Amino acid sequence: MSDLHVVLGATGAIGSAVVAALTARGHRVRAVSRHATSGAGQPRASGTAGETAAGESGATSSEPLMTAFAADIATAEGAVAACQDAAVVYQCAQPKYERWAEEFPAFTRTVLAGVEAAGAKLVMADNLYVYGPVTGPMTEDLPHAATNPQGRARAEVDALILDAHRASRVRATLGRASDYYGPGGTNTTIGPTIFAAALAGKTARWVGDLDQPHTVAYLPDIAAALVTLGENDGADGRAWHLPAAEPVTGRAFLDLVWAVAGGTPKIAGLGRGTQRLLGLVNPTVRALGETWYQRDRPFVADDSAFRAAFGPVEVTPHAAGVAATLDWYRAH
Repeated sequence: MSDLHVVLGATGAIGSAVVAALTARGHRVRAVSRHATSGAGQPRASGTAGETAAGESGATSSEPLMTAFAADIATAEGAVAACQDAAVVYQCAQPKYERWAEEFPAFTRTVLAGVEAAGAKLVMADNLYVYGPVTGPMTEDLPHAATNPQGRARAEVDALILDAHRASRVRATLGRASDYYGPGGTNTTIGPTIFAAALAGKTARWVGDLDQPHTVAYLPDIAAALVTLGENDGADGRAWHLPAAEPVTGRAFLDLVWAVAGGTPKIAGLGRGTQRLLGLVNPTVRALGETWYQRDRPFVADDSAFRAAFGPVEVTPHAAGVAATLDWYRAH
């Protein structure tokens, strides 16, 4: 039986973290991106089973543990080639944020075709957009009530995946996470405008109300949880909220950043008015306005179902995650 785990979007923040988590657990990995190598027939190898097998220095296998693979998974040919021989496929790729409504459903159908052709299991790196505005902590049994284009697109994608599972076309599971931060996390609202800014002595800006509790996830914790879903058949057929450290206000999070970064703290919240102005010239910032309900009130995910099913679960405390993220920004 194949133990090949394929990561789509392997050079993105979540994808690269999933690759690292998989190799740390000794799985063979195909890391797929558009420009991974000079050609799909010439994968780049990294590491061997013998080098990474949890301290087992006696291992002698020289088989590469990770190979990089170039493919355009927006095409049927590319998706089938990328997923060939896979046991599990992790879908960490996506269209540009402002293009979700126009492109995400068709993109997902193509990926599903590749997973189905391989006879593999699909693990979808998902988010919390499907629920729309809520009162109280979010649980997986909430209705998919989002009415904005971004939320409707995610709901359609999730339905496509779970319908394919129910029809026995693929085995599938979805792992939902809130806003993330961590090493390599640059295309996120909890990224350069906070960490790089603090290291430069500039104002660190939180998107939204500084005093509302918000679930934020640390990238390596997201990756570890997605791999757990991939490894467990009991995860199949439903969505899970991935475990994260306790909810935190923007003000408290920025205080943690400055405590580690040093210097004179400078913090600010990016409010709705500023978002509207920036959105006039930046389509990604403009699209954030559709989901501003995630930023002007409590936005808290309940991850108790995952913990009950796959626990005990250890997540990274925010102080440690912030320190590791600042170290990464210093080095890059």
